[in-house]
Amino acid sequence: MKSLQLIVKISFLSGLIFMSSCKKEFLNEELTTARDMDFLKTDAGILQLATGTYYQVFNLPFSTEWPYCTQNYGVDEFMVGGDGSNGVWNNYDVGFRSIVTINNANTQFANAQWDNLYIGIGDANLLIENATASTSGADAIKKTALGEGYFFRAYCYLRLVSQYGAVPLKTTPSTAVEKEFTRASPEEVYKQIIDDFKKAYDLLPNTNAPAKITKDAAAHYLAKAYLFRASEINDSWNSATKAADLAAIIPLCDEVISRHPLTTNFANLWNYTAPDGPNERLPELILSAQFTADVSTNGTNQQHLYWASRYDDIPQMQRDVTGDRPFSRLRTNYYLYRVYDQVNDSRFWKSFRTKSRLNKSAGNYYVNGDLGIIYIINQPGDNRFSNFKLNDVVVYSKTGKTIPNAYIAFPAGRTTNGAMEADVRFPSCSKHMDGSRIGFNETRGLRDLNLARSAETYLIAAEAKIRLAKAGTGAYTDALPYINAVRVRAQFVTGEDRAAYYDGGGALGASTSGQNPDINSFMAENSYYESNNIPVTTAATNLAITDINTLPASDEYVIATLGISGTYDRMLALILNERSRELCGEYKRWEDLSRTKTLVQRVKAFNSQAAPNVREHHLLRAIPQTYLDGIQLNGKALTPEEKQSQQNAGY
Repeated sequence: MKSLQLIVKISFLSGLIFMSSCKKEFLNEELTTARDMDFLKTDAGILQLATGTYYQVFNLPFSTEWPYCTQNYGVDEFMVGGDGSNGVWNNYDVGFRSIVTINNANTQFANAQWDNLYIGIGDANLLIENATASTSGADAIKKTALGEGYFFRAYCYLRLVSQYGAVPLKTTPSTAVEKEFTRASPEEVYKQIIDDFKKAYDLLPNTNAPAKITKDAAAHYLAKAYLFRASEINDSWNSATKAADLAAIIPLCDEVISRHPLTTNFANLWNYTAPDGPNERLPELILSAQFTADVSTNGTNQQHLYWASRYDDIPQMQRDVTGDRPFSRLRTNYYLYRVYDQVNDSRFWKSFRTKSRLNKSAGNYYVNGDLGIIYIINQPGDNRFSNFKLNDVVVYSKTGKTIPNAYIAFPAGRTTNGAMEADVRFPSCSKHMDGSRIGFNETRGLRDLNLARSAETYLIAAEAKIRLAKAGTGAYTDALPYINAVRVRAQFVTGEDRAAYYDGGGALGASTSGQNPDINSFMAENSYYESNNIPVTTAATNLAITDINTLPASDEYVIATLGISGTYDRMLALILNERSRELCGEYKRWEDLSRTKTLVQRVKAFNSQAAPNVREHHLLRAIPQTYLDGIQLNGKALTPEEKQSQQNAGY
């Protein structure tokens, strides 16, 4: 792909434009293939710049570790797994500052996210300027490319303001070194974001989703920007815009929902069988970061590495393509075991791997293909199991053999969370597993990464209805049709095999690894029946909420644990819980908890590693020291006092 070979890189942080050059003194020949800034003003250059910006903004982050550090660490859903390379991002300890304490070569710098987003903004600014100035009459330039530029800029600034609050606002390309910047207020930044998303909405076509940014993508993110601006973290200044923002969300969401129906079975979203396969083109998908089998085009998606629990260091198990290469960065928290209705809600059983095949048998008793690992996610008070870890004790009903490795969420009648935290094993969030890779040690993943889907659009609308009811417009029950649309899809249907399971690890047929299926650790089965201890059934379940005063038991558990009361706070808790059930592991959680100012409360309740350290100032990230050290005031480097004045409180 030419976008990966673009000569021009626009970097706001350094203030420089880097261009290749050829000195005539060195070689007295005319170089005719170099592309300078003037090329990017042509139609061909504008289109290539747009393509390159897709890569910079959507693809490049997912070849790194900072997306999960900034979105999935330090929350209620996940914490550090078996590898603490980036534990500082979860634990909020003394190393979590404007310069992050480095643990090893995998630790993500404090400025990694900041730099990536501002480079994306620099690209977007140039795309907007050149597409606006172009004399072309082609829609590809004056509508699509220009609309994409506005979307990219708004998307990057939405991430920045959600993570850092006040940030420098730069809306024109840099043509020379710039070193003097101040932070614009969140109010100013949100105004720019919403203006840009509106322009993108007006310009963009509605074709080629989820590979391309569409009018519906702009509508989804515009609704999201309105919701974020109306959230609690902005209550000191958002009173003048809140009512109009909330009212604007509903028609935008309804419009998107009308063209992006939910897929019938939640499992279809994760039924990855090959790069560019059917599940990457489902109508529910609004926008995705695109990856393909040719890693020289769109780069690689490495997120599959970070979610899997270690299995390959257990006796009679070995690493294989279908089990993924388990870097084990993110551990599933007990909150996610408790927030689902484990009997009636299919989503947990379709989002987490709870069984693995034995794939390196030794001795005469076990053979490859036997059940080798099971995670039993039972309920508090269950007395069936004597310990959280049982080797060769629990019997697999289908074979009559014992299971070599069983891990129990609530052993020996235990009613408190945390038993399995004594070990590094946990059921893996399987939404990113990739069995299509070319080898068992291959880090380069090939599957797309979804950025927006209509299930979230439903929940954005539902939250807007809850906030409108608090403001006196409508009733809290107005949110239920949107919530229930997502919940009804999560029900088991009549005739469904509740123990059936699939994740992307099963995509071995698309792999060129040549792996013998005899050593597959992927198992097309979950631990639903072993966990719930109920007879086999194919009856339908019902998850619809009809009474907001008596919410589902899993929600009432969370509400009681958090000590929440009052209708609004209970309904906000419900929507945050529903976002977990539907969207966990999809790189959204930290910003949801930050903007609603529920981060500290939920982390203290459900993240045992971060609970001792999290404080209110952690609702925003530290402004990176690299930025503070690099800028100037009146031509001089900032004094320590001036740097502190640009830093967020508490850092």
